[in-house]
Amino acid sequence: MAAVAGLVLTGCGSESDGGSGGTPSSTPTPTMPTITQSSAARTGLPLVVTRTGGFAGFDDKVVIDTGGVATVSSRGKMTVHCKLDQSLLATITAAAQQVDWDSLPVVMPSIRHPDDMIVAVTANGKTARLEEPRVKAMTAPVSTLLTEATIPPGKLCKPV
Repeated sequence: MAAVAGLVLTGCGSESDGGSGGTPSSTPTPTMPTITQSSAARTGLPLVVTRTGGFAGFDDKVVIDTGGVATVSSRGKMTVHCKLDQSLLATITAAAQQVDWDSLPVVMPSIRHPDDMIVAVTANGKTARLEEPRVKAMTAPVSTLLTEATIPPGKLCKPV
């Protein structure tokens, strides 16, 4: 996970002086990546994760906005807003960047058998079941997200 988070932060730091003749700083100032509307499509944010059905009758939805705030709703519980830990957000973002969202069909996942539990991920207007091979990179981060965000306060998702 640390390697994935490191990949997300690659390229951050100070820029040159923009041609004003000054010398750029020898020690770059670390900055967190800012997600703009143009970079949002590349990051897969906003991202929606749903978990429905199954023997237990799940009905969970986690919406992650571009600022890293998750809106969590579950059947029978109040909606919660929590700020994702930077490491979890970086891992989710890096995984979403590995998915070729354009190659996914525009079809909502459907129940395959009684008590079928569907965990689906939606980004860039496309939705796929988590077991879809083209979204395999999302499996571990989404599992962590569902564990941490659907039972707040979790250690990786602090209520806001």
